[in-house]
Amino acid sequence: MKLFSAAQIYEADKFTIEKQQISSEILMERSAVQIFNWIHTRMQGAPVKIHLFCGIGNNGGDGIALARHLQEHGYNIAVYVVNYSKKRSKDFLINLERLKDRKIWPEFLDSDCTMPVIGREDIIVDAIFGIGLNRAPAPWVVNLMNHLQKTEAFVLSVDIPSGLFTDRLPEDEKAAIKANFVLSFQTPKLVFFLPETGMYIDQWEVLDIGLDPEYLTTTETEYHLIGKHDVLPFYIPRKKFSHKGNFGHALMIGGSHGKIGAVHLASKASLFIGSGLVTAYVPECGYVALQASLPEAMVLTDGEKHISKIEFDIVPSVIGIGMGLGIESKTVEGYSNFIKKNKIPLVIDADALNILSLNKALLKVLPERSILTPHPKELERLIGKWKNDFDKLKKTKAFSKKYDCIVVLKGANTITVYEGKGYINTTGNPGMATAGSGDVLTGVISGLVAQGYEPLKAALFGVYLHGKAADIAIEETGYQTLTASKIIETIGKAYINLFEIPEPPQVQEPE
Repeated sequence: MKLFSAAQIYEADKFTIEKQQISSEILMERSAVQIFNWIHTRMQGAPVKIHLFCGIGNNGGDGIALARHLQEHGYNIAVYVVNYSKKRSKDFLINLERLKDRKIWPEFLDSDCTMPVIGREDIIVDAIFGIGLNRAPAPWVVNLMNHLQKTEAFVLSVDIPSGLFTDRLPEDEKAAIKANFVLSFQTPKLVFFLPETGMYIDQWEVLDIGLDPEYLTTTETEYHLIGKHDVLPFYIPRKKFSHKGNFGHALMIGGSHGKIGAVHLASKASLFIGSGLVTAYVPECGYVALQASLPEAMVLTDGEKHISKIEFDIVPSVIGIGMGLGIESKTVEGYSNFIKKNKIPLVIDADALNILSLNKALLKVLPERSILTPHPKELERLIGKWKNDFDKLKKTKAFSKKYDCIVVLKGANTITVYEGKGYINTTGNPGMATAGSGDVLTGVISGLVAQGYEPLKAALFGVYLHGKAADIAIEETGYQTLTASKIIETIGKAYINLFEIPEPPQVQEPE
């Protein structure tokens, strides 16, 4: 799914109005009807009071139009106009007059207003600001938003929580609504998925308001949301007469005294994702442990407690490197010498990233489209500190372009960056914040590259399957007891889930 910027949404509105020969007011009516249908389907006229807080722009116009539909269907409503400016949009004024024609008189709120009384069991519709917000809200509006939050009523935001910008952080953390649910028009917004702004949204859903398909399909976007239907075309089926040699050979390099488990997890994950062959390259202290615990993998060794040089006589399809590797001086030297002469595709994680950050000249000799999988601290060592999540993405894109590498930003809503684009993952859960989860991801991505998936697809597919396996696993384990090993064991179910067709919802017959 494409994530359109605010500017692109405005362009889509204009394109739709011109191509479909409709007015902007009709487009606003479409939006209001979609919101109403969503609410009405769930509430069916329930006698809950709905407080609609509407700004004086088009977002507020959506709220005003919604109020009319709610009133026509018998809902108990109260309408407030948040009078933060003397300017009013044309479509807001049209819908305001329609509201007055139905004898619905909104209460106008300004800097001297008394805060409305709202019950905890009531519902708040937030339609104060939209995606066009370009400056911090006035202090009295911030006070109003804080008042709404303190009521503990359920907050439903229209398109985007009021106070959030689409391309930067609020100046004050309290200067934005924290919504229980957001109904986003046509596409979710990037800010829904970033740690510093995602905290303002509990749940979201996209409403199709009929923006013209031609614009939506032909317009390139900077960010994409990756779900099942996006990765399913990546899947490479196996042929009947294939053999293990057809599915590549993954070499997993890493481990040090006390950290052999990291290579075990990565190697096992590579096998479970489908590598035909897997070899683990570890120091001598890991030999017995790996041979005993992972009989499907072959083992090469170097050094007693730490790897000192990386030399092998096999021809792997891909190399996953860094898990538990350590940064001993001999290890750093051996790794550096290896990187300078290596031409085999790489998936680089953990200490292999840290060594790169200590010797950035090595970045220039990486094979093209190497895949880097840093957690936030490892990323910081590579690209430097960032001001906020938007700056982090900007710097990561520049880094990716400079070194022609794919960067997987691990975390909630893992974002993969390449060629100036960001791909936001939709699977995964807080249970994955557990030791070894990142090692599993390295093995998964390496195993996909070994099987012939091109690097970007391997990264996107691997991140998706890794998260989906964890989502399936927590149905049995819960968040707190999820382990990296359990994620590996559930990879098979994640593959199967790709081809499962959801059962249609059961319609209960009336009595």
